[in-house]
Amino acid sequence: MSPELSTLLIAAVSIGFFHTLFGPDHYVPFVMLSWSRKWSTPKTAAVTFACGLGHIGSSIVLGLAGVALGVALERLELIESTRGTIAAWLLIAFGLAYTVWGIRRAILNKPHRHVHVHGAGDVHEHEHRHDGNHAHFHDNEGKTVTPWVLFIIFVFGPCEPLIPLLIYPAARKSFTGVAMVSLAFGAVTIATMMAVVLLMRAGLSLKVLGKAERYTHAIAGLTILACGLMIEFLGL
Repeated sequence: MSPELSTLLIAAVSIGFFHTLFGPDHYVPFVMLSWSRKWSTPKTAAVTFACGLGHIGSSIVLGLAGVALGVALERLELIESTRGTIAAWLLIAFGLAYTVWGIRRAILNKPHRHVHVHGAGDVHEHEHRHDGNHAHFHDNEGKTVTPWVLFIIFVFGPCEPLIPLLIYPAARKSFTGVAMVSLAFGAVTIATMMAVVLLMRAGLSLKVLGKAERYTHAIAGLTILACGLMIEFLGL
């Protein structure tokens, strides 16, 4: 292995880790949706892995296509920046839509009391709640569009630091170098995403909400919305 490739691999591992750790969009949406929708740990891990793969894969494809077509690095970075803006606004739109849906569901699911009178004259009451469609969300709830929405957003989401790392080995037609850098950056990025998501998810509990538990979807939506706004307007 050449010294240049060794340096690139070290840079890929370091940048992949810190880029993911300091980018809340890499884990906050998964944590909040897993928490609010009561996803199991395997499902949370699977959704995070798939989105991470799409996130990395799209940037690798773009970088290699750019090199093959002779596109300058500045042009590729401009394209990645545009993709980043699109992804941020998609995250904002998704967070806003999910918040509105969560608020509506919380209102429809407001607890109320039922009074029952039995034949012997006994009267009792109990608290009851339901939403408009009597929908219940469990781990075995079946197919849902939410993971697919996240996947699409993450495919649009760029990995800006990866493009410069690929330029050198690609320009030298070192396919081994391209593969090794891509694998190192992708593996560290996805592993960091999954580790942070699962650790944060393990620390969240619906019990702390008490009577406000029905607002979990609205809280999740607001958090995702805030994440998207911070990325777009604060550059996180």
